[in-house]
Amino acid sequence: MSAPTSTSAPTAHRRDILRLAVPAFLALIAEPLFLLADSAIVGHLGTAQLAGLGVASGALVTAAGIFVFLAYGTTSVVARHLGAGDDRAAIGAGIDGLWLALGLGAVTATVTAVAARPICAAFGASPDALEQATTYLRISALGLPAMLVILAVTGVLRGLQDTTTPLVASVAGFGANIALNVAFVYGLHWGIAGSAWGTVIAQTGMAAGLVAVLLIKARARHARLRPHPARVLVAARTGVPLLVRTLALRATLLVTTWVAASLGDVPLAAHQVAMTMWSFLAFALDALAIAAQAITGRALGAGDREGVRLAMGTMVRWGVWGGLAMGLVVAALHSVLPALFTNDPAVREALGAALVVVGLGQAVAGYVFVLDGVLIGAGDGRWLAWGMVLTFVAYLPVVLAVRATGPSGSAARDVVVLWLAFTVFMVIRGAGLWWRARRDEWMVVGAR
Repeated sequence: MSAPTSTSAPTAHRRDILRLAVPAFLALIAEPLFLLADSAIVGHLGTAQLAGLGVASGALVTAAGIFVFLAYGTTSVVARHLGAGDDRAAIGAGIDGLWLALGLGAVTATVTAVAARPICAAFGASPDALEQATTYLRISALGLPAMLVILAVTGVLRGLQDTTTPLVASVAGFGANIALNVAFVYGLHWGIAGSAWGTVIAQTGMAAGLVAVLLIKARARHARLRPHPARVLVAARTGVPLLVRTLALRATLLVTTWVAASLGDVPLAAHQVAMTMWSFLAFALDALAIAAQAITGRALGAGDREGVRLAMGTMVRWGVWGGLAMGLVVAALHSVLPALFTNDPAVREALGAALVVVGLGQAVAGYVFVLDGVLIGAGDGRWLAWGMVLTFVAYLPVVLAVRATGPSGSAARDVVVLWLAFTVFMVIRGAGLWWRARRDEWMVVGAR
């Protein structure tokens, strides 16, 4: 499908956005929904297990999340080649990203598994929570190569304007994850280790299916399949700015979890579920960001700057209103949702209070995620890297003040204050993206 021209009707842009965003939305919410199910499954084992899952999942998501450029960077490059009319080069760039993902995944898995205990200990959780976290992280590390392969292939497919295949893979893979986790945790009584094994098996199956789809597309276009060291290194170098951006973002989330751990097991357990809920909402809103990446990259590849501005305006409006609507639903259900995740009355109370703040901050999140997606699609990685680093630096005094204050004696109050601090981070991030998006320097046209 060719990029909309500058004279295309606004309805054409809206159809294009919906064609990409709806399957992306369903695929993206599938993952956090199943992560929420994991939290519910493990949460009913006990508070220590839930707190341990919070620590381990924070470390695991960081280990995989820092390489999200495998998806984002690949989407931009592949979409630009597609917009320029070179399908074979588009697939070739995707194959380079796949080989890079395999190499990075093997190294990351080894380091994470070997250093699982000191990594979890760095969060400062209680001894009981530390044991649970170490068990989960050591096993789950085996799935890291598959996680990175999924990122890379998903990025290729998005760049090719295909968000339906990742949806099918997500539903199948994470559906299997729930079934396996219930069987292993409750059927075989493996505890938190059962949840980790279920996740590893499901992720490996997802990766295998997505790679098979990419290989079929590559053969149809006679694209090269063997790794070429120079091209793989180019792919790695292209991803460095986005890696820096992601490291700064993950540092923000890790510091926030570290502060939560300093407040005690109850605030940490409540924060873990609240962060999972925030991630669920973020994934839902990220559907527009995914569409923004694909549409922006393709349009700039075809030289259509006006189309980029038109689509960006539509997606920003949808992001803000969508975030507001979802956030109000979460805030309205803040007294109902906690019972799904824990039997501990103290954790329920703290989580309910946190969810009000999580919900009310979603309009800002919708704005942030869409503009982030537009700039990623444009390949504006260097600015995104510096912008996120500066945002993290500005956030540090705010979140460290929460830690310095220490536990107040009310877990609900402590978690609310922590989430208010995190909302400040999102506001700072939004202000920077607004400043950049209103300028024109990032709209570089052509395949590059």
